[in-house]
Amino acid sequence: MSREITEKRKQRIDQVLARRQKDLTMVMDNIWDPHNVSAVLRSCDAFGVFGVHLYYTTSEWPDLAKKSSASAKKWIQRTRHIDAASMVDDLRGQGMQILRTGFSETAKPVTAFDFTRPTAIILSNEHRGTSPELAELIQDEIYIPMHGMVQSFNVSVAAAIILYEASTQRDRAGMYETSSFSEDELETLKAEWYTR
Repeated sequence: MSREITEKRKQRIDQVLARRQKDLTMVMDNIWDPHNVSAVLRSCDAFGVFGVHLYYTTSEWPDLAKKSSASAKKWIQRTRHIDAASMVDDLRGQGMQILRTGFSETAKPVTAFDFTRPTAIILSNEHRGTSPELAELIQDEIYIPMHGMVQSFNVSVAAAIILYEASTQRDRAGMYETSSFSEDELETLKAEWYTR
């Protein structure tokens, strides 16, 4: 049974799609906790990320069906990957700078990066860190400066902080005021979203 969409709902969808950033994305690297995955998707929606990449080779594919923030999943495009090299090649082919979270001596603070550039951020596994095959391919590491005793944030909190910095930079540059999609792309997306 189909339901008719209201004009108010259409306007809301149009406004959200116009601000979606198709060249800012997150890569979830074997993040095992579905609550964390759902929370990352919620932050992506809030900060205007269009799509994310899910790289799963060692952790079970997350079941998002019953999680409290799972409603965000229908507004975020998700692409699944099982091959590191092809995923990285695809992202680089889109002109993306690729960063991974980490704490090595060469890691730089989140504020040191230009997020107005097309960017993909790899969020590492909660316990093991970045998958070795991804670490070999991605040299640039990003960290969030902290002043307490603990070394790292929960992965979903880290995602939100990184996306806040990215969105602040993009907002200052006026990137949310001009759609990153062509008119044809927008019309196709609107038709899809109106049925969700």
